[in-house]
Amino acid sequence: MSELHDQPPGSCPSGRDRLRELLDAVVDGGNSDVAEMARRSHSSEFHFSRQVSRLAGEPPAAIRRRVMLERAAWRLRRGDGVAVVAAEEGWSSPEVFSRAFRRSYGVPPSRAGDVEFWLPAPNGLHFHPPESLWLTSADDAPAPEVSHLMVAHDVADTSHLIETARELTEDQWRQEVSPGQVVLDWDGVEPSVASVLGAVVWTKEVWLAGIEGLDQPRRRELRSATTLLDDHAAVAARWTAMVAEHADRGRLGDTVIDALCDPPESFQLYGIVAHVLVYSAHRRQLCRSMLRRHGLDAGTGDPLDWMRRS
Repeated sequence: MSELHDQPPGSCPSGRDRLRELLDAVVDGGNSDVAEMARRSHSSEFHFSRQVSRLAGEPPAAIRRRVMLERAAWRLRRGDGVAVVAAEEGWSSPEVFSRAFRRSYGVPPSRAGDVEFWLPAPNGLHFHPPESLWLTSADDAPAPEVSHLMVAHDVADTSHLIETARELTEDQWRQEVSPGQVVLDWDGVEPSVASVLGAVVWTKEVWLAGIEGLDQPRRRELRSATTLLDDHAAVAARWTAMVAEHADRGRLGDTVIDALCDPPESFQLYGIVAHVLVYSAHRRQLCRSMLRRHGLDAGTGDPLDWMRRS
C-alpha cells in the first residue's frame, strides 16, 4: 500500500501541503512531461520523480496519464467531441488518444458513456470533476464515524481553549466582557470566559451523571482555568468512552428517562450527544470572540484545521 493514504494534508513542518503541490504539478495541463512538472514544483527531475513515487506509490507520468484519461472520459460522457478532448487533454492527435482510450477502457471514445470514468489505481487517486482530485480510502481502512470525529474534536478544542485562556489574568478570566449573555435559559448568564468554558464542561458532567446513573453534580462557583482544565480532562475521558461504547454496541438509540425533570422527560442517547456537541460548538465560538477581546487568538476551531495538525 502506498504512503498516499497515510499522508495527512499539511504534514510538512512549514504547514504546506507538499503532496498537494506535487500532485498539482503532475496534473497541470501546462506540464507535458516530468521535467516541466519538476520545474513547476521547484525540484530536480530526479528528486520530483522520487518524491511522487514514494508518496503516491506510482510514477508521476503514470498518475498524469490516468488522471488525464479519466478527465477525458468524463468530458466525453458530457458530450465534448473526441478531437477537442484529445487536443485539450494533451494528446498529439485524436488517433493517438483513441488508441490510449481503447487500451485503458476497452471501448472506443465514442462509447465513453458505457463505462465508469475511474480507472484502476494502485493508490486510489482519481480525477474528480470538474478540476479536482479524489483519494479513495484504503480497502482495509476502518470506515470513519463522523460522530467519533466530532466528539474527539470537541474535546481537543475545549482543551485548547482552556489552555489558551490560562494566559489571562484571574481578573480577565472572570471579567464580564459579554454582560447578559445567555446560551440556554436554564444555564443562566455566561458573561465571562470562565463562565462560558465552565458551561462547556458542566454540560458534560450533568448529562454523564444521568447516563451513568449517578447523583446530579452540584454546580460549583466559577472554577480557575487550571482547575477547569483538570476537570475537563476527567469528564472528557468518561464522555468519549461513553459515546464510543454505546456506538460500538449499537445502543445510541437507547432512551434515558430523566425522572428529575418535572414532568419526567425522555432523551435518546444520540440526541443527547448532538445537543452537547451543538451547544459546545456555539460556546467555543463565543469563547473565541471573548478571548480576542482580551488580545488572545485561539484560531478558528475548524475541524479541518485540527485534522491537518493531528
